[in-house]
Amino acid sequence: MFHLTFRRRFAMGHRLIASGSERCAVPHGHNEIVTVRLQAVRPARLDGGANMVEPFERAKATWHRWIDTAVDHALQLSETDPLLAWFAAQEPHRLDRILVSPGDPTTELLACCLMAKLNTFLAADGGRLRCAEIRLEETPTNGVAFDGDPLDALPAQAGAGTDRWWLRPDMSINDLQAGTAGG
Repeated sequence: MFHLTFRRRFAMGHRLIASGSERCAVPHGHNEIVTVRLQAVRPARLDGGANMVEPFERAKATWHRWIDTAVDHALQLSETDPLLAWFAAQEPHRLDRILVSPGDPTTELLACCLMAKLNTFLAADGGRLRCAEIRLEETPTNGVAFDGDPLDALPAQAGAGTDRWWLRPDMSINDLQAGTAGG
């Protein structure tokens, strides 16, 4: 079976408040690399003409645009982080730059949310491809690979509702409306 593989680098900031690590509770950043492995939903023999599973440009266009415009340089916070209320009150115009996760925005959780989002993009583009694996390198020495159904791995509360940002084929990274964070 053929797999199409794409890599993208992005910068991010986050903090982890539930882990008990004082180092990670202070907002900090990483330069991350995300690698996705796509496969055909219905694998087939090459056609003898174009001989492609899917043109690379089409397969990666929406994904790369989303990473570059929405995820790159976003601040990742848990939906229970008190900083969300602060941004809503003090800088509501920046809420669209905050990636909000169901619980701490760990590399594991982010891998699941990103994979689910990529699958919504692929489904909206005809459903010919699906993400078979995602790799997220938080640092040159630490990373996570995930190859299952991201909805089975996300926390139980994350599956509530089908309108969460990772289940919509739009450019969103949260479900916030200006002025509604934290309440």
